[in-house]
Amino acid sequence: MIITRASLRISFVGGGTDLPKFYHQYPGRVISTTIDKYVYIALNKNVFNKDFILKYSLTEIVRSPNEIKNTRFRAAIQEYYKNSDKPLEISSIADLPSKTGLGSSSSFSCALIKAIYALQGENASKEKIAKEASRLEIEILKEPIGKQDQYAAAYGGLNIIQFNPDESVNVEPVLMDFKQLNNFNSHLSLFYTGMTRNASDVLAKQQQKLPNQLETYKKMSDSVYDFKKYLLKSDYKKIAEMLHESWLRKKSLSENISNSQIDKIYQFALKNGAWGGKILGAGNGGCLLFISEPNKKNELKKNLENFTKSLGLYEFEEIPFRFTQSGTDILFNNS
Repeated sequence: MIITRASLRISFVGGGTDLPKFYHQYPGRVISTTIDKYVYIALNKNVFNKDFILKYSLTEIVRSPNEIKNTRFRAAIQEYYKNSDKPLEISSIADLPSKTGLGSSSSFSCALIKAIYALQGENASKEKIAKEASRLEIEILKEPIGKQDQYAAAYGGLNIIQFNPDESVNVEPVLMDFKQLNNFNSHLSLFYTGMTRNASDVLAKQQQKLPNQLETYKKMSDSVYDFKKYLLKSDYKKIAEMLHESWLRKKSLSENISNSQIDKIYQFALKNGAWGGKILGAGNGGCLLFISEPNKKNELKKNLENFTKSLGLYEFEEIPFRFTQSGTDILFNNS
C-alpha cells in the first residue's frame, strides 16, 4: 500500500502567464501558495484479482488500462506503470470538490504519478513530478492549460514560479518568517461560490485572444515582483489593490472569466469590508479570495452568506485554510 497526497493552491497574481502561447514570447510569472487542503491517492497491488479497480467519484473495474474511462488514470498508468499485466487498486479522495479553481486536477496528477513511481521503487523529485504532471496534462491529454498548478502542487509553499521561453521553470521560494505568514493568512478569506466550470473550456477561449493582449499579459507577469515587495512589507492594503487590479486585467482577457453573479458577489464584498480580491483559477466559477482586516472577516462572511442566498447560491460557503509548506508527499509506503 502506498498513500500520497498533493496540496491545493491559491494563486495571487500572474495567473494566465503560464500559458505556452505567452511564455514562449516573454517569461511568465506566478506567485502562489499551497494550502492545507489535499488530494490523496491510495495505491495497492491487486494480488488476488485480475482487474484494475479505480475509485474516485465513480468506480471502474477493468481488465486492461486501455479500458479505463478516466483520462488521467488511464494516461498515467499507461505512461508510468511498467507492469500493466499486474493489476492495481487505486483510490482518490479530495478535501474539496473539483473545479473550484484551486488546481485540484493537477494535484491529482502529481499525487498519482508520485504513487506510481514509489510503487516501482523511485522517490521522484519535486522537479520530476512537476515536469511529468505538466507533460501528462499538456502533451499527452492535450489540455489547453498552463504549468503553474503542477509546479505549485509538486513543490509546495509560497513561491514565485517563472516559466521561460525554453520551457525551463524556475521556482523561487518567498522567504517569510512564521509570524509574517500567519499575519498574511489572517487577512485572507476564501469562499466557494457553489458554481463550477471546466477550466479547459475557459482557457481555450482565452488563448485564442492572447496574441492581441500581449501587453496585458506582460503587466500581469511583471506585477509578481511588486506583489512580493509589498508582501514582505506587510502592506496588505496595497496587496489588496494589486489583487483588484489583477482581477480587472484578467476580466479584460475574456468574457468567460466572470459572470453577472460573480460580479455582484465581488462588488458586494467590496462594500462590506473587503479591500480587494479575485476569482481563483481560470474563472467563471469556483472560489473567490478576499483580503480584509482580520476583525472584519466574520462580518464579511455573514453578509456574503446572506447575500448569496438571495442570488440562489445555497452552496456558497467559506473554506477555512492555512498556508502549508507541503507539496506532493509520500505519507505511507510498505510496497
